[in-house]
Amino acid sequence: MTDPRQSRPGVGFPLLGAPDQQGQLGFPTTEQSVRQSIEIILRTRPGELLQHPEFGAGLEDFVGQPNSPTTRRRIQEVVGSSLARWEPRLEPLRVDVEEIPDRPTQVRVQLTYRLKRTGAVQQLGLAIDLGA
Repeated sequence: MTDPRQSRPGVGFPLLGAPDQQGQLGFPTTEQSVRQSIEIILRTRPGELLQHPEFGAGLEDFVGQPNSPTTRRRIQEVVGSSLARWEPRLEPLRVDVEEIPDRPTQVRVQLTYRLKRTGAVQQLGLAIDLGA
């Protein structure tokens, strides 16, 4: 008689990555981890996380706003303050929010930051479609 437990795959911790071909677990570098954290902060709306209702920048809240200097300045302020508050591993150096030529509803956010651990200066850019 066959044991039914042997035919099922094992259950593992859901956040643990699968080993590579050499049996090693891969972990993100500091640069990759900070970059992922930035994206999470910028894409999360305040109130979305139950235990941290103030967490996030909520860039989606700008959808429907006009692509005006006032909106771009507000985006710049929200990005800078959210990252300074929620990502202690970086020092925001510069946040630029600019119009994208030939795309009147889109803005480009260009972030320059320094990793506190290594002192390395990094950049991250993303486009937001305001849709208005």
